Amino acid sequence: MRIFRNKPFSRFAKSNGIADEDLREALSRAVKGIIDANLGSGLIKQRIARTGEGKSGGFRSIILFKKNDRAIFLHGFAKKDIGNIGPQDLKRLRKLAAILAGLTEAQLTELTIAGEIVEVRNHA
Repeated sequence: MRIFRNKPFSRFAKSNGIADEDLREALSRAVKGIIDANLGSGLIKQRIARTGEGKSGGFRSIILFKKNDRAIFLHGFAKKDIGNIGPQDLKRLRKLAAILAGLTEAQLTELTIAGEIVEVRNHA
């Protein structure tokens, strides 16, 4: 499975000290069927632990998740800042997910080369 993060999520992760290993761990749970919330249209919400703390008070990530194909981290927020995403944000993310879900491997590569998405490598 290929794992990506978009530019806004990359900025969020960097500013909050979220490492690629944290993203892989969140996806590992999803692959095993442990999904914090299914938001429909291929979107899931997964918790990411804050460094040195548990997941419950940590971060939330919204991910386009196509099992055995690709995962793209689209949006992140701290639980302490926002309880959940609003309906307008969810609608926007569903539209984005529909577009990204339909991309070919070549198109994903083009987006990576253009810097619109970053591939999360298996090991640092």
